[in-house]
Order: sequence, then C-alpha cells, then structure tokens
Amino acid sequence: MNQSIGASELIITEKGSVYHLDLRPEEIANTIITVGDPNRVKEISKHFDSIECTANHREFVTHTGYIGKKRISVVATGIGPDNIDIVLNELDALVNIDFESRTIKSEKQSLQIIRLGTSGSLQANIPVDSLVVSSFAIGLDNLMHYYAATNSEEEQQLLQAFNQHIQLVGKAIQPYIASSAASLSKQFTNGFHHGITVTCPGFYGPQGRVLRAPLAQPQLINQLSTFKYEQHFISNFEMETSAIYGLANLLGHQALSISAIVANRIHQNFSTDGNAAVEKMITTCLPIIANL
Repeated sequence: MNQSIGASELIITEKGSVYHLDLRPEEIANTIITVGDPNRVKEISKHFDSIECTANHREFVTHTGYIGKKRISVVATGIGPDNIDIVLNELDALVNIDFESRTIKSEKQSLQIIRLGTSGSLQANIPVDSLVVSSFAIGLDNLMHYYAATNSEEEQQLLQAFNQHIQLVGKAIQPYIASSAASLSKQFTNGFHHGITVTCPGFYGPQGRVLRAPLAQPQLINQLSTFKYEQHFISNFEMETSAIYGLANLLGHQALSISAIVANRIHQNFSTDGNAAVEKMITTCLPIIANL
C-alpha cells in the first residue's frame, strides 16, 4: 500500500499549497522556466499573452500564463543549490504527489524545466553577452551527495577525467556530474555555445575570486579553463545547474540550463549592459520554449 507522507516531510498550507513555493497543483504548468533573480520573473512574463496566476513567498516568485496556446510557469528560485533542492522537490510534489491523500501518484508526470540564468565564461572564445547551453553540469557543491543518484557510463568517464585533471578528490570538495535533457538541448543550437557548466556553492572563493580572504584552491580558474576530454570542455560556471540536472534526472524530469554570459573570467571583463544580455536571452529563448 502507498504510504502517506507525513505532515513534517511535505508541508501543505491551509489553502492547499506547497509551503515554500506557495503554489497549488493546478497553478503550475508542465513547462517551467526557472530564474535566480525574483525580479526576472516579470521580465519574462511581460512577454506572455496572458497571466493566469501569480504567487510570491520569500524569494520564490511564480507567474503562470500563456504564449499563444502554450502554458508556461516562470519560477524564481533564488541563488544556490540549497534553494534548488527546495524548488525541484516542491515542483515534483505538485505534479506527482496527491495532496489529499499525501501519497505518490501511480502515474508520474515529467516536467520540462529550463533555467534562464547568468554566468561567467571560462573560455576566451566565449565572450560576454553570448549564450551558453549546458550539455553537462559538474557540481562542486554537495547537494546530490545526499541522494541515491546514479550515472551513465559516459558521465562516469567524464567525471573521472575531470577529477584527474582538477585533483580535488580526497579533499573537502567531491565533484558530481549530471546531464541535460538531449530532447531539449537539440532545440537550442543556432547562436548558442554548448559546453560543460561547473556549479559552485558560492560567488567569491568558490569561483576563485580574491578580495581579502585567501583561497584554498588558487589555481581553480586555470584548472577549469584548461580541462579537455574528447570533444568536451568547461564553458562556464554558475550556482544552480548541477542541482537542477541532478534532481531532474533523479525525479524523471527534463531539464536544460541556458546562461547569458555577463563575465569572462579569462579576459577579466564584465558586460557593459547585463540587463540587455538577459533580455536578449529571454527574447531568443522564449519563442523556442513556446514551441516545445
């Protein structure tokens, strides 16, 4: 018999919404765009033909609406893998758990989850204001170590090559790897760079930035930018993609991460108009998403 999930494990509010996202099951679309910045939600939904519902709780802002006949939700996750743990689990609960009985549904639903974020380039030939699709994500955070995830042979070989090059195994950082959904990735080709994205658990030290605190891994930028394995290389790094891919794959969803490059760490320059770069990403990707 399908065991009921306890009230402390899945928190459902008096109005029937999941706790952090403050959403009821009928308020979420099958296609979901995630963004880190809560203010970016309205920058995407302003392009919708209509907005059906909105929710706002802490940093988790959601707009659900339509482009033509395509129903889309935009969800602000906030920054970091810890927030992704909340968002991905609660999105899955909204479609795959019966809130009345608190039991897992026998027929599972697979969501399309597409991150539209910002990122820093780790290659000289990927300039600021360009767009990167993450074919794989390697996590330098620790989120997926709390889950019983498995890897394909290709992922295992790629991670082994990465570990041999970066030499972090045996230290406090234990990298993990997850793949994008090929069915989504192949839709974003013309005008997009494709590469491996590394996810970091912070913005300063974890991404090799030196202000006043000394770094434990001072060669990280050089190590990441020089990694090559067959046709694979590390294109960029940010703070969410590995968690999105890892949980999406574990839960049976399709995920893709797309980044507007606002910094190039090799040239050490920053976009002169980051808002324009993000708007370019939105207007380039939305027509493709609307036709998925």
